[in-house]
This record gives sequence, C-alpha cells and structure tokens, in this order.
Amino acid sequence: MSTKAYAATSATTPVAPFSIERREPREKDVAIEISHCGVCHSDVHQVRNEWQNAIYPMVPGHEIVGKVTRVGAKVTKFKVGDTVGVGCLIESCRTCASCKEGLEQYCESGMVGTYNGYEKGSKTDIAFGGYSERIVVDEDFVLKVSSKLDPARVAPLLCAGITTWSPLRHWKVGKGQRVGIVGLGGLGHMGVKFAKALGAEVVVFTTSESKKKDALALGAHEVVLSKDDAQMSAQTGRFDFVLDTVSAPHDYNAILNVLKRDGALTLVGAPPTAAQIMGFALIMKRRSVGGSLIGGLKETQEMLDFCEKHEIMSDVEVINIAKVNESYERMLKGDVKYRFVIDIATLRS
Repeated sequence: MSTKAYAATSATTPVAPFSIERREPREKDVAIEISHCGVCHSDVHQVRNEWQNAIYPMVPGHEIVGKVTRVGAKVTKFKVGDTVGVGCLIESCRTCASCKEGLEQYCESGMVGTYNGYEKGSKTDIAFGGYSERIVVDEDFVLKVSSKLDPARVAPLLCAGITTWSPLRHWKVGKGQRVGIVGLGGLGHMGVKFAKALGAEVVVFTTSESKKKDALALGAHEVVLSKDDAQMSAQTGRFDFVLDTVSAPHDYNAILNVLKRDGALTLVGAPPTAAQIMGFALIMKRRSVGGSLIGGLKETQEMLDFCEKHEIMSDVEVINIAKVNESYERMLKGDVKYRFVIDIATLRS
C-alpha cells in the first residue's frame, strides 16, 4: 500500500515528505490508520545518527495511536473500528525466556523496533514508524486503547509512559514509600503522575527553579533544587526509590546519597558519557543502581488500563507534521510541556 510519510534520508537532512510502501495485512496482521504519533527524544538521536546505527530512509515514530481499518483472517483480539496503540517494538522471537515472561523488550534474539530496523526475518524490508498515514502490525504487538481517553494525550504513553511505569512496578513502588523523580520532562512528568497514583510520596529533583510550580501542579509533594547543596543534604537517607529520567551528564553520587538503606536508583535516561559512581555510596547503605528499558506488551497493556481507571494521560502540545523539525529544536531546548504529538490528519491534508 502506497503510504504518505515523513522521513529522514540522511543524518544531516531534515525530516521531509516521503512515500513508503506498507505490506498488505497477513493473516495475523492488523492495519491501523494512524491519528496521532508522539515525538520522542530518541527520534532526534536516531534521525541524526547520534547512536551510530541509523538505517535510511528512516520514518521515525513509536508512540502511535489510531483506528483499526482491516484485520487478517486469523486475528482474534481486534476488529475494524477499534482504537489501538503501537509502541516501541513490533516483533520479537516469542520463544526465549524473556519473551515467555512477557518481557519482549529484552528478547534474547533482539526485539524488532517499530522503526530503524528490519522486519522480522528480513535484511531488506525496513521497518517504518508512525510519522505516516498507516501501519501494519502483528496483532500480538498491538495494544487496546480506551476510546474514553484523548488519543493525542495517550500517544506518549506508548514510550514515555511505559518507560516510567515499568521500573515503578518492577521495584514495587507504592503506599508508604518516599519516591524521587529526577528531571521533569517527557519521562519525568509521567513518573510523577504514576508514582502519585500508586500511593507514594513524590519528590521532584530538578536543576531549574522555574519548574517547581509545574512539578507541584502535576502532583509532586515536594521539589528539591538539585544544584543547591543545602537542599540536597537535607534529603540524605530519606528515599526508598529514585527514578532518574535525565539524559544529560550529572552526578549520580549526590542522588545515591538521598537513598535509605536498601534504596534503589533506577536509570531510564541515558547520558552519552560514562558516569563515575563511588563504591562507598553503595556499600555503606547496601544501595543499588539499576536500569530499565521500555516495557513488555503485558505490562504496557496493564499501564494503559491503569491510565483509563485513573484518567492519567500525558501533557502534550499537538503539532502539524510540517512543524516536526522545529519541534526537534524546541525539544532539545526543553521548550515543551511535556511532549509533542503530531496530528497525522495534517499529513493527509
């Protein structure tokens, strides 16, 4: 199927109108007419080949919401007209230990990303993402989205949402815990919403005094200016869990010091340079440092159901697709609250 899209053709050219071919739905496939697609920070990294693994032409986008338009003969989970989502992965081996546990993001054969990869079993069929009119995906990698929720505000849940939800659930964050969220961007603002809804006392760590009002409005109980040594010192040993969403280089040791004995710091941000962690910051309180990558299909559906129940969605700025390159520059400056989402109707028109 000939499909309108926006694509990058090199690391130095802007994302621009492009035509791609989508496959006809196979017996287990779901064809989706995309209504909205979030703009993720990783889109910029990939488009500009900052991770040195870019495949061109590249159609970015892995925060996808739309309507089912066709289903294959053996599809059982969806029907035409359903509101659905597609996140960061569209295939995995399904047979390894991780896949069998519903942790497809850790597939031991390597998951297939929604874009910047190849369709399963192919070295030539490039996987194209959500900056496009439609997408065709195996039903096992499609998610149910409540029609009660705003699709534009749901789209970022498919990456920013699950990236913060998965570690909060894995480390069993809940009532009676004091939880820190480092950074208040696309990931951080979802971390605040989820941690509060799970019953935790939530504290935001930020370098920006101007974000204090916003953090409190999102549900944080307290805001700490992390560049203020006195404020940081006052938090020593008070936290059960800290979720670090920042991808810029920063001092992990200062954050580790706010953890209680047996407290955990989990990273979902990925700074480009190596960080030094002092051994005594871990040893003296039996603290731990971990990391987390998006989420599996089961826990992503769990998150979407939780969001429906608690009416949790991302805070977004909806844009015309013609503004996507501008959105990249604004996002790099932190000039968005808190996620750009493309209205794909602007691509069709």
